[in-house]
This record gives sequence, C-alpha cells and structure tokens, in this order.
Amino acid sequence: MKTIAGALALTCTLLSAGQEPAKASDELTARIDAIRVKAELPALAGALVTREGLQGVWVTGLRQKGGDEPVTPDDQWHIGSCTKSMTATLLALLVKRGDLTWEVPLGDALPELAGGMNERFREVPLVQLVCHRAGLTDGALMEHFQEWRTSKAPVMEQREELCRLALAAAPAHEPGSTFEYANTGFVIAGHVAEVATGKPWEELIRTLLFSPLGMTSAGFGAPGVPDADDQPRGHFPGGGPVEPGPMADNPSIVGPAGTVHATLGDWAKYVQLHLKGVGEDVKLGEITLTVDDFAVLHEAFDGPGQSYGFGWVHETRPWAGGDGTALWHNGSNTMWYALTWLGLENGVAGLAVTNVFTPAAQGATDEVVGLLVKEWERRAVPAPK
Repeated sequence: MKTIAGALALTCTLLSAGQEPAKASDELTARIDAIRVKAELPALAGALVTREGLQGVWVTGLRQKGGDEPVTPDDQWHIGSCTKSMTATLLALLVKRGDLTWEVPLGDALPELAGGMNERFREVPLVQLVCHRAGLTDGALMEHFQEWRTSKAPVMEQREELCRLALAAAPAHEPGSTFEYANTGFVIAGHVAEVATGKPWEELIRTLLFSPLGMTSAGFGAPGVPDADDQPRGHFPGGGPVEPGPMADNPSIVGPAGTVHATLGDWAKYVQLHLKGVGEDVKLGEITLTVDDFAVLHEAFDGPGQSYGFGWVHETRPWAGGDGTALWHNGSNTMWYALTWLGLENGVAGLAVTNVFTPAAQGATDEVVGLLVKEWERRAVPAPK
C-alpha cells in the first residue's frame, strides 16, 4: 500500500494549443519505451503538466502482459497513495465551507467514538492525521485487512470500525512528535469528513473535487471490466495480470488513503489545480480555495522526521525554480505504481505510471519524470532565429 520486451505499440499525444508532434517528442516516446523494455514492464506512461494544463501524454506497451491491446492516452491508471493529497484537498474544501477546521480534535470530530478513544487521541487535531504525525500505525488495518476486503457492510460503517479499533489503542509515539507513515491516518481523516457531512468519502470527493475539475474518468479500485481487456490491468510482481474485482485492489475502506484511478489527462487536471493555486484563487463549484488555502496544503509539518504535509513529500530540486521547493508522492497497491513531482515556483509537473510494482518500476518512473522535466525545459527555450 505504501508504497515484454517486444515490438509493442508506441503512442504519443501532444496537447499544447496549435502544436504539432515534434521530432524530439517522438524521440521521447521511444526513450520511454526503451526504459519500459529494460525494466520489463507491461506498460509505462507519462504526462507533462503546467499551470496552463496538460502539455502531453506519452504511453507505451500493453494493457496486460501476454495480451495484444496497446495502452492508449485515454486509459485509466490506479494511482494508489497519490490519492492522499486529494483527500487533503477535499478536507480543505470542507474547511473553507465551514464543515470542519484543521484544528478540530478527534474527540469532537468523532463524538460517538470519543468515549472509547485513548485519551491522547481525543486531543489529536485533524491536521496531524494528514501529515502522518498523529502517532498512528497500520496495525488494526492490517489485522483485519482480509475481512474488510470481502465485507458487505456499508463502507462508512467499515471506516467507523477502523476508527474505533485504531483510536482505542495507545499511540505508537506522542502525537505531533514525529513522522510515521500510516494509511490509517488518512482513512480516519476521510471518515471525519463523512461524519461532518453524513456522506461517504467517495461521494464527497466526486461532488466537491472531481466533478468541478471535469475528472470524468476518476473512480475507485482497479479500472475496467473483468475479461474485457478494456483498460490496463495491474500485475503481480513477476506474475500475470489481475482482473478487476476484490483481489485487484486494497479494500474499499482504504479509499481516502489510496484507491483512486483516472486517466493521465484527468489526473493532470488535479495536479494543474495545485500548480495554479500557488499564484491565484481557484473556484471549485461553489467553493473558492484561495492562495492562502493552497499555501496551507503546500506546507510541511514543522517537526523532526520526513518533510511531509497534506499528502505531499517536500524536497528541493533546481528545476522547480525559486527556492527549489518541489512536492512529490508515489502510490502503489502492489500491482500498480504511480509517481508525480510538482515544481511550485516554475509551475511544472511530471506524472508517470506503470501497471506493475517492482524496484525496476520505481526506477523507470523516476527516469520518465526526469525526461518530462527535460522536455519542458526544451520547450521553454526559444528556438534560434
């Protein structure tokens, strides 16, 4: 959750206004495919995004190992824990609407569970959940993982049960004191949104985030229909494709921490939102997120350990511009792998995806993002007169 060779089809789509496919971009497609072949991946794809929107999608390979359907620019990809910043953005919308505050303590946010909470968890503010600073682990989630995978109970009830179990135990460390990555924190944060609104996280994120952005392909779980070869399939490492269904993804309970799928074009709309929000207010439906709201979402928690906040890891890269602040996150349900990097000052981002999770897949997506940044730099240099 935390994260074949052969003559396969190559596809490149350039979407900049008035721009024709260029030789360098054709070369980029070939280079991405060479990375895919070397890493022995069924498929590998990338997208370049700026504040102005999607600048290009490059896809290579097959929807499933042993199949004959090539991936297309409109195919859907499971993005795993790259969902986390989407959940944080949803919470920001609810904060702006007045449903929540970032500082609301869990005892107040989940009043029906407060009596059974460990007393130290009762005072944990919502913000610590989305910065992996709440003292939580994934112990309860993993202990009941298989039963939640097959549960027929409404997903809000399942998330309430996870909250009850996880928050009754003692914190793994003093809340707020240090970083510890835990999917459970984002699941609980998603349930806080559910309790505040009376609606499941899936409905909230569709209504308040996906729909205003026009992310019509965005959904949950493994994409596609069983036995149809209509979308890319996730793959077991070293094994074959996994048909859509309960065994093709984490349980639905994990949703706020990592079950979203989307086309690269629709994922790019979400990433563009964060690039735009650095310098301008953005209206999503009836709610406007201001530059200050985005500044909160782009802030790392002040404390020891990993520099992380609101679903983003913070690092510095020269290409990001300004002080070099770059945000990134990866995601995998062990059958897919996704990666994105954003340069906040320069307003550029690279997305990379593949439909298997291996160390080679991780390295391949790193290489793809590097190529996308170079493509952006190439386009930014004026042609000689």
